[in-house]
Amino acid sequence: MGSSGFSWKLEDHPKLEKGKILAMVVLDGWGEANPDQYNCIHVAETPTMDCLKKGAPDRWRLVRAHGKAVGLPTEDDMGNSEVGHNALGAGRIYAQGAKLVDLALATGKIYDGEGFNYIKESFETGTLHLIGLLSDGGVHSRLDQLQLLLKGASERGAKRIRVHILTDGRDVLDGSSVGFVETLENDLSNLREKGVDAQIASGGGRMYVTMDRYENDWDVVKRGWDAQVLGEAPHKFRSAIEAVKKLRELPKASDQYLPPFVIVDEHGTSVGPIVDGDAVVTLNFRADRMVMLAKALEYENFDKFDRVRFPKIRYAGMLQYDGELKLPSRYLVSPPEIERTSGEYLVNNGVRTFACSETVKFGHVTFFWNGNRSGYFNPEMEEYVEIPSDSGITFNVQPKMKALEIAEKARDAILGRKFHQVRVNLPNSDMVGHTGDIGATVVACKAADQAVQIILDAIEQVGGIYVVTADHGNAEDMVKRNKKGEPLLDKDGKIQILTSHTLEPVPIAIGGPGLAPGVRFRKDVPDGGLANVAATVMNLHGFNAPSDYEPTLIEVVNN
Repeated sequence: MGSSGFSWKLEDHPKLEKGKILAMVVLDGWGEANPDQYNCIHVAETPTMDCLKKGAPDRWRLVRAHGKAVGLPTEDDMGNSEVGHNALGAGRIYAQGAKLVDLALATGKIYDGEGFNYIKESFETGTLHLIGLLSDGGVHSRLDQLQLLLKGASERGAKRIRVHILTDGRDVLDGSSVGFVETLENDLSNLREKGVDAQIASGGGRMYVTMDRYENDWDVVKRGWDAQVLGEAPHKFRSAIEAVKKLRELPKASDQYLPPFVIVDEHGTSVGPIVDGDAVVTLNFRADRMVMLAKALEYENFDKFDRVRFPKIRYAGMLQYDGELKLPSRYLVSPPEIERTSGEYLVNNGVRTFACSETVKFGHVTFFWNGNRSGYFNPEMEEYVEIPSDSGITFNVQPKMKALEIAEKARDAILGRKFHQVRVNLPNSDMVGHTGDIGATVVACKAADQAVQIILDAIEQVGGIYVVTADHGNAEDMVKRNKKGEPLLDKDGKIQILTSHTLEPVPIAIGGPGLAPGVRFRKDVPDGGLANVAATVMNLHGFNAPSDYEPTLIEVVNN
């Protein structure tokens, strides 16, 4: 923002008074879906949230937490905790994920960034390796982005390029890999005509090679590492098209599960192992299935499998995959620059703020909420408390996690009356939902619900207001479904567990003794999303939101 007359001062809300204590509760991974046995939120005892739901439509409604509502390119893009908290805090919709990459490629900004300049230092003497999902599915990566990056890198001095492909068949039709490889080979052949030594070096199916997630099976990453870095695989071919066609003929083979292969020259030597002095870019923009490879490429200390050698490379992700871990430390496209977040406005208008979660979501309720910004806006006005998460266990072993401790910290902050906003994230339904353990996820949802009750009880005592919402869905649907919405079964007749986020909407509930009598949800913002929450919260603190914020969800009637 320039200093041209910009002021942090917010206008007073004409009907709502200031100074009320407001609890802002984010249930992580708590969506709204049809009740069935795979909806852990439905199965769990959740009397607090059930009670809030009875306030519909005036005090409880649903908001969108995926796709365009949180800045992702299409309505098939599920939300995640980073973009969800960005939207909740920013009050406006910023381009995220693939859309951010598209903009950076279209404007050429990607080539001016420090990430590209870093890998470019290897172009003179080393090889540029590109690793990622070869597909136009648009969930993890997109073929057109790879094509643009190949063109841009070669125009900027990359003399030797190797592409390590992961075949899809999950977000696109099985068998489509052959066409994608033909398209890529055609592009690489054009580059070779221009004097660039560009070829495919290795490959494998995404579910069997490289793209595991949540540290479920490191062998998947190791199979990729052996082919990509060491140039070793059980299958060797002279061309990638031949590799994909032949390997698809194996029993039980599919694009998703192709075994790893390497491309070799006429002497049987791998054409593209990753060695000292090379540059590596992981192409996927979606984080969850790239984090494990990023750790293997970046971490000096690493014990998940024997890497055999750990080449000294310049590595960058397409984006940063984990804002908490700052992983990878270099990336081609920076997260959106979010200015004038609701948190900064409120602190500048005298609203004292307390924020708390446990380690796994602490950054979300602070860093991401504040527009990808570390630290305090004003340390005299704010306090952030991180409760250490249980380390070294999967969360389904301790599904209650630290919900009770978070709720108690929030309760103490509310009853202490020092803060006007007490903001928490309860991670249970998301973190335990990701383990795919349905029984544990039910326990997790119950624990989160109990934590909400502790916070609401404290708000009752101080005459305050509560806003309870979520950042995206997860625990409300734990099974993969066909087009008709029926559970998918595997070959043994067992249900296929869904461990990912969902495309479901999330609830928002308002209430408390401090809520003015005529406040209710508006009927004229039917497709409101997470970005509408910030203006709503500003109103409840007694202020109007800035004019460029997404509209508030509430109105005051008969006052």
